[in-house]
Amino acid sequence: MIQPSRANSCGPNTMIYIAMQSVKRPGTFGLARTLALVLILPATLASPLGLGAPNNPLPSPLNATADKAYEQVASRYMNEMLALDPVGASQLGDQRFDGQLNDESSAGRARLVAVARSLLAQLDTVQTARLARAKQVDAHLLHHALEYTIWQTQTFRDWSWDPLTYTSLAGNSVYLLVARDFAPLPIRMSHVAARLRAWPRLFAQERAALDPAKVPAINAQTAISQNAGLTDLIDQVIVPELDKLPSEQRAKLNTAMTSARSAITAQQTWLQHTLLPQAKGDFRLGAQRYDEKLRFELDSTLSRQEIRARAESAIATKRDQMYEIARQVLTGRAGAPALPQKPSPDQQQAAIEAALELAYADHPSRDNVVAAARTALAQTTAFVKAHDLITLYPDPLAVIIMPAFQQGVSLAYCDAPGPLARGQRTYFAVSPLPQEWTGAQVRSFLREYNTRAVNELTIHEAMPGHYVQLAHANRYHSPIRAVMQSNAFVEGWAMYGEQLMSEQGYMDHDPLMQLVHLKWDLRATANAILDQAVHVDGMTREQAMHMLMHDTFQEEREAAAKWVRVQLTSTQLATYFVGFQEHLALREEARQRWGSAFNLKRYHDTALAFGSPPVRYVRELMFDLPIG
Repeated sequence: MIQPSRANSCGPNTMIYIAMQSVKRPGTFGLARTLALVLILPATLASPLGLGAPNNPLPSPLNATADKAYEQVASRYMNEMLALDPVGASQLGDQRFDGQLNDESSAGRARLVAVARSLLAQLDTVQTARLARAKQVDAHLLHHALEYTIWQTQTFRDWSWDPLTYTSLAGNSVYLLVARDFAPLPIRMSHVAARLRAWPRLFAQERAALDPAKVPAINAQTAISQNAGLTDLIDQVIVPELDKLPSEQRAKLNTAMTSARSAITAQQTWLQHTLLPQAKGDFRLGAQRYDEKLRFELDSTLSRQEIRARAESAIATKRDQMYEIARQVLTGRAGAPALPQKPSPDQQQAAIEAALELAYADHPSRDNVVAAARTALAQTTAFVKAHDLITLYPDPLAVIIMPAFQQGVSLAYCDAPGPLARGQRTYFAVSPLPQEWTGAQVRSFLREYNTRAVNELTIHEAMPGHYVQLAHANRYHSPIRAVMQSNAFVEGWAMYGEQLMSEQGYMDHDPLMQLVHLKWDLRATANAILDQAVHVDGMTREQAMHMLMHDTFQEEREAAAKWVRVQLTSTQLATYFVGFQEHLALREEARQRWGSAFNLKRYHDTALAFGSPPVRYVRELMFDLPIG
């Protein structure tokens, strides 16, 4: 999955993922609200990779007046919206507001909505049909993002019931400045000090905004854990840099840290003794709010009902495929269950579980998960290069231990640099196992994240998944497209990367790896069902655990974590399956249209050449179809 601060960031389809709302891309830090932030630079789109002129003429001729009008809206959007979200600007790589922290007061929200409405009204006057094709797409994305911002602020109102938005905002406000070496350390640390000094104000705004009766207990409990992690953030990320600073600056930063620690302590007391006892909110969205949010999140033509039907059909197909592999690996093995050609449901279940047991036996130790991910990264990179599947850019990538204030949300995520900060390092962050877990919990987790599963996770997060795709996206010449990324495109690509590696033979030597791959596909497909079943249909924990553990073979720790995740998030879990289906359909259409000119590297480089908009826009640009 993508780091929660960007599009709800790169992370696998696994464990709990606190989505701070998209247009942040899965690989971003948790921004305080859904807000696509963009920098507009004049640009035109040349046909990617020499694909030739459009097959369909534009609806009307290009018009300089329309272009100028659009650029005025885009320029306003960049300057006015970024000023209202300084942490979001830092995430994107625009450092103009690094010394400021978001205003989360009622007045701040009112300014946000007012600017969004003003921009939307101005955009509606632009003759978008007379823009260049690339800008037509950007105008559609901008319109969608502005509507989403207004809806989330005024209708969804997560600022009134989700304390995690504030905890994530506080943590990312300083982590973003320390983790990336975009300026000399003294400059970055002066901005860190300024933001730390603003934490007491941010927490006061949080206490004023939240309605305890509307806060779900699970959100309050998770906020308590993450708020405590802010102290670890100071100790583990900021304090080690102190000795590198001049004495005067060191003293100012120490004063700011003391103020921030006091604010964290006071906030922890409020969270534990005031918020949590009163947290009686319902985490379920209900049909109307869920469907509205799903429309914004996916920007797809698929309805909730269509997604459910497709996912249920896919699960049945994947289970059949898993059974055939189970027959292959279990035939002739002592103690194997019955393996008839046409099994009953119970026989199918028993055979798949028995075969998975063979894969579970090979897992890293609890202290060796990060090392296993590094090994998998080397192996997958070598395979992608040897098969020349896609252009690989030399952007730096590091496997790191996940920062404490981000833990408790996912096992791993991909934190790519902001699209306005090219050349910075991408982090593949892996969480250590909680020290308080019992031996049984650790064994359950390591069975789920066995050696082969860590390999699958690495494909998703890094090679050729999120890291590779985002490296391409960040090179797209229109920053508006670069930052308005579709979660479905990004997460769907990561799943497509898993499928690609299977198709190209990465797993051919190992049937158990193929089995684990299908299980992960099954997990992501189940995500789409779980999400709507919980938020709309009232699925209980018992029902969810049965679907996760029985129907899709997840271990208890993974299933329990997914149950937490689906309570904390909504609609993001659907992005994996929907995006994956759209990517597969796009590749097949390219194969049909290009005929003998089709090859995988050409297709992959072309599909990723347009940034990360919803897949339907990539299709229109790739095949020169009418936009919209």
